[in-house]
Amino acid sequence: MKRALMKRLFPALLIAAALAGPARAVLPSEQLTDPKLEARARKVGAELRCLVCQNQSIDDSDASLAGDLRVILRERIKAGDTDQQAKQYIVERYGHYVLLTPPFEGQTLLLWLGPALVLVGGGIWVARMTLKRSAPPESTPALTPEEQDRLARRLESESVT
Repeated sequence: MKRALMKRLFPALLIAAALAGPARAVLPSEQLTDPKLEARARKVGAELRCLVCQNQSIDDSDASLAGDLRVILRERIKAGDTDQQAKQYIVERYGHYVLLTPPFEGQTLLLWLGPALVLVGGGIWVARMTLKRSAPPESTPALTPEEQDRLARRLESESVT
């Protein structure tokens, strides 16, 4: 009985999960009354990172800090700032980390090149380890005449027995 019920519910749950879109965390009280200004605020908010969630924009995050940033952003846009000025206002207070796509400059060079450096460094390490394992063993030094005599005597004594 339970199995038959699960067979019916599972596809329905998969379809519901696939159709569910991303949750928008912008509260109605935060929204601007002018639809054009609100659209600009949404566009800029999608470019700003939630400092608590880190991988969500401030528009997608439910964190209280993201809510504060949404309010600040809307205040700046309502005050007449351009999109760039409003974004720059927040960057000046929170740094380039608040941008989901930070600019390619001296301060953010490690953010952009860090993954590539780690990948190249790892590739070099793997290549060295592979070459080290596949290298032929170092040749053993030749036996001294004394060692050759001992070996010959031992072999003769073993072949006699």
